[in-house]
Amino acid sequence: MASNLTLNRANKAKKDEFYTQLSDIENELKHYRKHFAGKTVLCNCDDPFESNFFQYFCLNFNRLKLRKLIATCYSGSPISGSQLTLFGDETEEEKHTPYKAVVTSIHDADGDGATSMVDVAELFRQGENTIERLQGNGDFRSKECMSLLDEADIVVTNPPFSMFEEYISTLLKKNKKFVIIGNQNALKYKAVFPYLQNNELWLGYGFPGNVAFFESPYKDIAVSSTHREGMIRVSGIMWYTNLDIKKRHEELVLVKRYNPKDYPKYVNYDAIEVGKTSDIPCDYSGNMGVPITFMTKYDPEQFEIVGMNWTVLADAVLSDDIRNHHNVARRLNFYLPKPDGRGNDYSRMYDRIVIRNRHPEPQRYQEV
Repeated sequence: MASNLTLNRANKAKKDEFYTQLSDIENELKHYRKHFAGKTVLCNCDDPFESNFFQYFCLNFNRLKLRKLIATCYSGSPISGSQLTLFGDETEEEKHTPYKAVVTSIHDADGDGATSMVDVAELFRQGENTIERLQGNGDFRSKECMSLLDEADIVVTNPPFSMFEEYISTLLKKNKKFVIIGNQNALKYKAVFPYLQNNELWLGYGFPGNVAFFESPYKDIAVSSTHREGMIRVSGIMWYTNLDIKKRHEELVLVKRYNPKDYPKYVNYDAIEVGKTSDIPCDYSGNMGVPITFMTKYDPEQFEIVGMNWTVLADAVLSDDIRNHHNVARRLNFYLPKPDGRGNDYSRMYDRIVIRNRHPEPQRYQEV
């Protein structure tokens, strides 16, 4: 399985050109149809005529009963203006000037009996919908783009991965509804996790195995047998949303039962270690540390999120015992004793979400 090395490198290099496939957009957004009726949708990281998000909403404008669709792009996008120009641009600079598209009507403009992106372009030419250059660079933080955000009801896009934390923070502070793509590591961001814990943000249906294939100008360096020609494979990709969906009310089936051998307790926090979400015991009422991927199965009616290791240990002091027996001791991580006692006596755990079962079954094992 490939790691998300590709994305991490791109993040550090501020390379953000990962273009979402139309099929992936369709697979996710089919679960949100009821939310779009009568709403203004903003795709604010999307060149209108290159983005599959814009294409999806144009082609489904009437089916979703949208009130308005707005899309903006930013200057410097390598694909901006590469397929269709609407301003009679002559120079490369003119072709890559950011602009906004505002759609309020979609119908068969060329009389061929169907609606397509050709009709969308024709409606712009006829002035029934509007398209105009932006005064600034199209950055989502710019004054004119923030004004469009204020106008929107729902934001749907694949924002720049390198600016994801700032991007989603902006949406949350603006109290906007959204469906956006991000990396699973964003679950741990200090600007993101409190919203997850408070059930103001959750994960969508996602990609198979949390792996996405994007159209991208970057080289695919993922070590995996599953490659697609002309695409880049990135693991750990998820949809983040605050629109209610059926999935977040589906209870996780628990088949394992607690015993102290399989579920050891941390030495620096009162919780048991659960290495896989599928191994969560059905009969444990105390705190449990689970991998961050648990959030893909999270049902707030079944579990309470107590915190993350770095929140519940915020005021903790690492014991001298751990410090003296671990080469790279970190105060905000959980530790387990190593069963064989060789080398370092403690194992430092990856980041863990601390949860509690709201309705545990009666326990067969009586802890002594």
